[in-house]
Amino acid sequence: MQDSLIVQRDGAVLQLTINRPARRNALDIATYHALAEQLRHASEDSSLSAIILSGAGEHFTAGNDLHDFQAGRPEGDSAGMTFLRALIATDVPVIAAVEGYAIGIGVTLLQHCDFVYVARNATLRIPFVALGLCPEGASSLLLPRLAGARKAAQWLLQGKAFSADEAQDAGLATTVTEPGETLAMAKQVAAALAAQPREALRLTKSMLKRADRAAITETLEFEATQFRARLKTQEAQDAFARFLNKR
Repeated sequence: MQDSLIVQRDGAVLQLTINRPARRNALDIATYHALAEQLRHASEDSSLSAIILSGAGEHFTAGNDLHDFQAGRPEGDSAGMTFLRALIATDVPVIAAVEGYAIGIGVTLLQHCDFVYVARNATLRIPFVALGLCPEGASSLLLPRLAGARKAAQWLLQGKAFSADEAQDAGLATTVTEPGETLAMAKQVAAALAAQPREALRLTKSMLKRADRAAITETLEFEATQFRARLKTQEAQDAFARFLNKR
């Protein structure tokens, strides 16, 4: 069995590749924990200057593996929350290379990346309501700030799919690239970051995040409580069954 996360180190740059291409890189419990562990180690490694997040094959990630949602969720932090906490906490600049599908948490995690490169033919969508769920990843706070109230309503309430150009216009994406070029762009930016004085780089990222940290943490906790409750509802379980039966 292939590892669900490929970890590669090139000098001061760490590349994390979600490696479940047969499932469009849907994130299961093991992959979330592997990502969180690598992010925690990166935060403790003073020799790192950048982290690249990407997906193997044609897609970034189709979001949470719905089979895990069907199984319910214990009290306390889920694997997804453990990953999000580690992503939000790191002072290492994070660069996302988005090809193909970015669905659910595949979009909300981008709010916590410092640079986001999206292929022109990518499709982004946040279908929480359609699945009987609610926002996570502090998206109920951050998406209206980034995209404005009207776009946030389309993306969160309607679950409307949106393009790379829309993501850039809304401030969610840094740059739109041609298909297949996001990883090369991410590596180029990572190399430029690695050439900067490392302590100053990481301190500056921490300072950029400082003012919003309390609000993000409070929103993350509130959303997680509501999300856990939604998972137990018949409405959500019926939505998961309908989705999986279509496949």
